[in-house]
Amino acid sequence: MDMTELKPAKELAAKRVTKFENESRAYAEARTALLAEEIEVRRHLTRLAEQRRRLPPGPIVTKDYRFKDENGAEVGLAELFGGHDTLVTYFWMYGPQRERPCPMCTNFLGGVNGNAADVKQRVAFKVLGRSPVARQRAFALERGWRDLDFVQTVGDDYARDLGLLDDKSGESPAFTVYQKNGDGIHVFYNAEMPDEAADPGQDPRGAVDIAPLWNILDMTPEGRGTDWYPKLVY
Repeated sequence: MDMTELKPAKELAAKRVTKFENESRAYAEARTALLAEEIEVRRHLTRLAEQRRRLPPGPIVTKDYRFKDENGAEVGLAELFGGHDTLVTYFWMYGPQRERPCPMCTNFLGGVNGNAADVKQRVAFKVLGRSPVARQRAFALERGWRDLDFVQTVGDDYARDLGLLDDKSGESPAFTVYQKNGDGIHVFYNAEMPDEAADPGQDPRGAVDIAPLWNILDMTPEGRGTDWYPKLVY
């Protein structure tokens, strides 16, 4: 994005025309100021995406990680790409020791399911779990998910090497994007936000937050709250 071609955000926000009657002057002024900030955030998100795309080639995956697909066939990471050069993966917290999967992972995957058919037109998307695919799919059917592709990790090398499995703390989720070219399979992007990076009173969430739930709640008077999390049953 060429910043020199952009008009000032406040100038664009001043073009706002309300669609509702009886708007007070105080609300109009505050909403216009907020719109200017929203324009700035939109532009920052665009720059963030451009910066992400400019990342140099990431580390090559040298280990032969093995997986089992929905047909029970053992495959390597390369086979998960299908006919694409990009593979998006989400490792969810639903290992064999868990009676039920993580509610936060479940919430995220529910949103992804709604867009999976479209996403898979451009890239491969696989949900990785330590439980057998049949067990993962059984839960997916319970939730009404139809468009997600589940894969089981064979052994725990993948989870341990990515720091997603610890004997004390258990499982952690991961959003990882791989890219395949003539050199092999590279890590293109891995969502990384350490606990130490959390701002006071907030979770160490990433930027941009990948869960649509939080983005929606952030637009409400109550916000996302400080002690509320999604559950599997209410």
